[in-house]
Amino acid sequence: MTTVDPNFTADADREARRARLFTRINAADKWFGVLGLAWVTPILRAAAGDNPRAQMKEIWRLLIVPVLAILAFLMLWGTMAPRVQTSLGAVPGPAQVWEETVNLHNDALAKATKQAKFEQMVEARNQKLIDAGRADEVKVVAYTGAPSYYQQIWTSIKTVFFGFLIATAVAVPLGIAAGLSPAANAAINPLVQIFKPVSPLAWLPIVTMIVSAVYATNDGFFSKSFLISAITVTLCSLWPTLINTALGVASIDKDLVNVSKVLKMNTWTKITKLVLPSALPLIFTGLRLSLGVGWMVLIAAEMLAQNPGLGKFVWDEFQNGSSSSLAKIMVAVFTIGIIGFLLDRVMYALQSLFTFTNQR
Repeated sequence: MTTVDPNFTADADREARRARLFTRINAADKWFGVLGLAWVTPILRAAAGDNPRAQMKEIWRLLIVPVLAILAFLMLWGTMAPRVQTSLGAVPGPAQVWEETVNLHNDALAKATKQAKFEQMVEARNQKLIDAGRADEVKVVAYTGAPSYYQQIWTSIKTVFFGFLIATAVAVPLGIAAGLSPAANAAINPLVQIFKPVSPLAWLPIVTMIVSAVYATNDGFFSKSFLISAITVTLCSLWPTLINTALGVASIDKDLVNVSKVLKMNTWTKITKLVLPSALPLIFTGLRLSLGVGWMVLIAAEMLAQNPGLGKFVWDEFQNGSSSSLAKIMVAVFTIGIIGFLLDRVMYALQSLFTFTNQR
C-alpha cells in the first residue's frame, strides 16, 4: 500500500532530522549544566523551533536575569565606590579594577619575556663552555626574579590540589571504615568533632614548626613553604569528605549488603563492587565541599605564613600601600572567586562522569 501524499517521504525525513537534533540537544544539556552554561540549551531549542515562547522564559530565567543582576551590581559598585575613602584613597570602581587587571596581565607578559631572555643567556653561556671543552664548569642558574601574577595563581592551584589529594587519600578510607563498622565510627567520630572546627590559623604554626623540624633539607623535591601550605589545607579540608563518605557508606541499601553476604564477597570486593559505587554521590559531595574549604584555607595560610601564592600577593599589596594596591587586591578577590567556581565545576564534571542519577 502506498500513500497518496507525494511529500510524505520528505516530511518524514524532516521530522527524523528534527528528532535527531533534539536528541543531541538533550544529550548536551547535562554537560551545559555541568559547565554552568545551562542557558545555552533553551537558545538551541528555540533556534530549532521548539516552543519559542516557553524557551524564552527559560532564557530569561537562566541568562537575562543573572546578566541584569551582574549589571546592577556593577552599577551600584561604580556609584558607591568613589564615596568610600580609605587610607589608600577611594575604593576603586569597576573601571579601575579592570585597568589593573590589564596592567597585571602586561606585567606578567613582561616578566615572562625577561625570564625567557635570562634562560636563553644561561643556555648560551653553558653551550659556549661545552663547545670549549669545559663542560665541568656548566652551571644551572635558577631565575630569581619576582614571580608574575599568573605564576602566583599557578602556585596556589598546585598547592591546593596537592593538599586536597592528601586529604582525599586519608578521608575516604577512614570514611569507609566508619561507615562499615560501628566500632570504627565510635572511634573516629570524637576526633572529627574535636578537630573539624579548628581554624587554619591555629594549625599553621604547629605545621610550620613540625615541617621545619622534620624537613630540614633545602634541596628536597618540595619547598618548605609548599609543604606547610599543603598540609594546612589537608588538615582543614579532609573533614567534609570523611563525614560524607561515612554517611554514604552507612546509607547503602540493606538488600545490597545482604546480597554481598549471600555471594560471600570478601572485604575488598565488597568495597570496590558494592560500597564505593553506591556511596559515590555523597563522596563527591564531600570532595566538592573539601576542595572549596581547602581553597579558602590556602589563601589564609599564604597570607599568614607569607608563602608564595595569591594570599601572599594580597598581603604584599596591602603592605605596599600604593595608589593601585587596593585595585590589585580586588583583582585578586575576583580571581580567587572565579578559580573557586571553576574548581567546583571540575569536581562536578567528575561527579557527572562517575556517578549515576535517575535521569542518567
